[in-house]
Amino acid sequence: MKIVPREIPPRSAWALEQAGVHPLLARLYAARGVCAKDELDDGLARLLPPDTLHGTRQAAVLLADAIAADKRLCIVADYDCDGATACAVAMRGLKRLGAKHVSYLVPDRVTDGYGLTPSIAQRVADRGADVLITVDNGIASVDGVAAAKARGLAVLVTDHHLPGPELPDADVLVNPNQPGCGFESKSIAGVGVMFYVLMALRSELRARGIFDAAGQPKLDDLLPLVALGTVADVVKLDGNNRRLVAQGLRRIRAGAMPLGLSALFKAAGRQGSAATTFDFGFALGPRINAAGRLADMTLGIECLVTEDAGRAEELARMLDEINRERRGIEGDMREQALRVAERLFADGQTPPAAVTVFDADFHEGVVGIVASRIKDRFHRPTFVFAASGADGKAHELKGSGRSIPGFHLRDALDLVAKRHPGVLLRFGGHAMAAGCTVPREQIKTFETALAEVAAEWLDAATLTRRLDTDGPLAAEYLRIDLVDTLQREVWGQGFAPPTFSEEVEVVSQRLVGEKHLALKLKHQGRPVDAIWFGHTDPLPQRVTLAFRLDADEWQGVRRVRFMVEGAEL
Repeated sequence: MKIVPREIPPRSAWALEQAGVHPLLARLYAARGVCAKDELDDGLARLLPPDTLHGTRQAAVLLADAIAADKRLCIVADYDCDGATACAVAMRGLKRLGAKHVSYLVPDRVTDGYGLTPSIAQRVADRGADVLITVDNGIASVDGVAAAKARGLAVLVTDHHLPGPELPDADVLVNPNQPGCGFESKSIAGVGVMFYVLMALRSELRARGIFDAAGQPKLDDLLPLVALGTVADVVKLDGNNRRLVAQGLRRIRAGAMPLGLSALFKAAGRQGSAATTFDFGFALGPRINAAGRLADMTLGIECLVTEDAGRAEELARMLDEINRERRGIEGDMREQALRVAERLFADGQTPPAAVTVFDADFHEGVVGIVASRIKDRFHRPTFVFAASGADGKAHELKGSGRSIPGFHLRDALDLVAKRHPGVLLRFGGHAMAAGCTVPREQIKTFETALAEVAAEWLDAATLTRRLDTDGPLAAEYLRIDLVDTLQREVWGQGFAPPTFSEEVEVVSQRLVGEKHLALKLKHQGRPVDAIWFGHTDPLPQRVTLAFRLDADEWQGVRRVRFMVEGAEL
């Protein structure tokens, strides 16, 4: 591992300090590209205008007409946290704006697969729906959209994934990544796209005289759901996404959130009043995702839309139990996958530029999480495959991939598909995460083809694990109040949480729970405790560590603790 302190533009840091930003925050923001204090304004008025997102005006007209005609709307969701929150936002928002008949359908990960398929379109039509609305999917559903339209359905696709070579022939497409869309926030999550459609719909209804600005329905209480889905989907937190997340966090901390979110905080042992983006990514998000991985995402969506407090708590407990089961399955799979991957990195062998792992006993609902763990361990683009559990699909393998900086995973799959026709039955995704389906007999061809693309695109520097940090931490900032200040800010993908690095003295070290290293350090001559989760190898007496600040509580006293992220050994 190579620890690399970020460059801090001195003029930007100085300008932020002069504008009243705390010196430590000024340094952190400047290192992340913030140049002026107004960029930190997270007010709703600073959100990008809805009409700059191509298709929102047409979507608003379609939905307003459907509401006026009392038509039946059916939302086709995705089975991850972004899809679940997008569905909940759509359900709540459309009803609030006057829709009387709104239902939803979420595909089963195993039997249906991803997105709007012809069979899903048939099920929507059989329900008697007039309008089909996709959330967090649909941009690649050429056949599914065609099937829906053939059955007389109007189709509105709302999505954020990268489009393929052919766009679906929907009545309206809303996707910031479609050709010709000038929306600045290309990284907006699926739930954010749906929220923007609702804002445009409200504007259209206002223009039609359905209500005025003073009496229009409020949509801002949907922002806690938008914030959760945005962080859980690990999209880049550009300025617009940070504002959406900040607005959601503000409402959650004030207790203004759906009953289901409150119940999930309780089930996860977290406090909504002190909510952070970490809670979204590592506590609430995994519990909702677990339903889509091992059970039925309907449980997650129902938890987010219910207005019954008892039902919300019951569903949150169920999601917590499913997540515990998920962790057990993941642990077993991870150990098996690591053993397979470690053989590829054995001494005397040239490590591959990309890793592909398949085992007949793997569970397809957890392959993405395991791929992420292997990617983190070996710093290689990684795909993990499991046999499809769908009827008649035993010959197919479903894979989920995670990437490293500098390797666009979906583009790599596209190149594999062009070089080896028939190897990929289906694929899609983003730069850092993607999914695909491969015939079982083609798995070795896929493994070789992906490794070849990675070898062409990646060099030795890119294949070396790099940890960007914020450099040394001044001793004066080793304070609990600053830990709390940092944790309340919006951090995430593309706007990394503060991580500091410097040489420290290791006073003592011991294993905790056989998996973690507890440390007593001297940081600039001052004692401080530290913990390195998942690390068991002893450290030398003096070592350069990368660490985040955390608060540890013992007998009612809170102290600063270092959460070690890595070391230069």
